[in-house]
Amino acid sequence: MWFRSLTYVGFLALASAAAGPAAAQEPDRIFDKSTVWRPLTPNDKLVVYGIDDPAVAGVACWYTQPEKGGIKGTLGLAEDVSDISLACRQTGPVAFKGKLAQGEVVFSERRSLIFKSMQIVRGCDAQRNTLIYMVYSDKVIQGSPKNSTSAVPIAPWGTQPAPRCAEAMK
Repeated sequence: MWFRSLTYVGFLALASAAAGPAAAQEPDRIFDKSTVWRPLTPNDKLVVYGIDDPAVAGVACWYTQPEKGGIKGTLGLAEDVSDISLACRQTGPVAFKGKLAQGEVVFSERRSLIFKSMQIVRGCDAQRNTLIYMVYSDKVIQGSPKNSTSAVPIAPWGTQPAPRCAEAMK
């Protein structure tokens, strides 16, 4: 009996290490809306989160993702589905904090105990001077085709001219 418990604890430690480092920033939980009522345990919800682009000042993104309730959701054992929506906007003067790479990860978080994660990545459409953000979930074995894309045309802010995203690319 004690061996089985020890093996389970070891498995959880290995799973945490294999999942990689934690996200650089924590998203802000804006609000949630219950979608499935569950007696005696938390409901299933749609939750809206907000994040600032860590490499581009003046741009923020909001994403909505489902979160499972019930006993599995409460214990953190439920695998959340891949339905995630995304909206990004210019919220101030845009300033690049360094060189950017196409498809660079802006934010990442685990969506299940081991195998699934959610990624928000960024690219630059140089011709249109627009930042493009895409959210998707992936699995170790099989990714998900479910995704969402948002575009942020870089506009002048006040008297400051709009910077060119192409000039910030590696």
